[in-house]
Amino acid sequence: MLTYPQRQLALKEDPKTWLITGVAGFIGSNLLETLLKLDQKVVGLDNFSTGYQHNFDEVEKQVTPEQWRLFSFIEGDICSIKDCKTACDGVSYVLHQAALGSVPRSIEDPLTTNANNITGFLNMLVAARDAEVTQFVYAASSSTYGDHPDLPKQEDIIGNPLSPYAVTKLVNELYSSVFAKTYDFKPIGLRYFNIFGQRQDPDGAYAAVIPKWFAALLKNETVFINGDGETSRDFCFIDNCVQANIMAATSAKQDASNQVYNVAFGERTSLTDLFRLIKDRVSPIYSGAEKAEPTFREFRAGDVRHSLADITKAKTMLGYSPEYSISAGLDKAAQWYIKRFI
Repeated sequence: MLTYPQRQLALKEDPKTWLITGVAGFIGSNLLETLLKLDQKVVGLDNFSTGYQHNFDEVEKQVTPEQWRLFSFIEGDICSIKDCKTACDGVSYVLHQAALGSVPRSIEDPLTTNANNITGFLNMLVAARDAEVTQFVYAASSSTYGDHPDLPKQEDIIGNPLSPYAVTKLVNELYSSVFAKTYDFKPIGLRYFNIFGQRQDPDGAYAAVIPKWFAALLKNETVFINGDGETSRDFCFIDNCVQANIMAATSAKQDASNQVYNVAFGERTSLTDLFRLIKDRVSPIYSGAEKAEPTFREFRAGDVRHSLADITKAKTMLGYSPEYSISAGLDKAAQWYIKRFI
């Protein structure tokens, strides 16, 4: 099995055409940057509901003009089967990242979450099937584990969903399995565990905890922790996530398809420890953060207490080998947030 650097070299020598949905978002734009640096042709689909033009602007600065010209963008919506079919035409690999994330948003507006995450997902499955793509990789979620208490989380043992968002991501996996068996389709689901890193939006009501806390400390605002601070997560740096997508899409193992895989680092960090890690990286740059302390408030509805991934399956079947621990990832993320806010 080829390693990630070997896989990257092979792609450079034999470029392919990729589709990234949600390409203007946090994960999508990082996938775009990496693939363009590998001289791949990339088609992107986004409706800018949670993505931004400034992410494109930043990617353009990170690649050569020749590489940027390999990117073609379709402003469209996965809720439109026509847009999905247009985007899938002629591509080899699909990296389906478009979705409405956030447990709180799904609780407040389950209808919109369902429309994007289930109807939109089914549209993409149909379009990719009809286009006869080589591989369909989609963003699944650790929320699928629901209320099952065991740690670490293993792919074949799940509990009951705790939010409408979790329901939609479970349905994605069910649809993928049916398509694999019914249409000889090749889907791979990647259950993301708290992905973080550069270009993750710190603004808005549904922003993730790491960008929100970087922004708050750099702007001398209050950091809120939901619960007692002992809630823990398996935080995974964005470069690990990008690696998992590329390794999944280009896997040569016949039995790697029609599977789901945990994408994480395999270590658990409490929210209290996370606060200290971020504070340690902000304080040397902004002295106002040195005395900052978090404010604790009620637990958030729909959240699980602890999360930790077993990544053995992804390592064995895909050759996934995460390079960045939470500390190493926060070092890189801090540079991006400090540049943005200082």
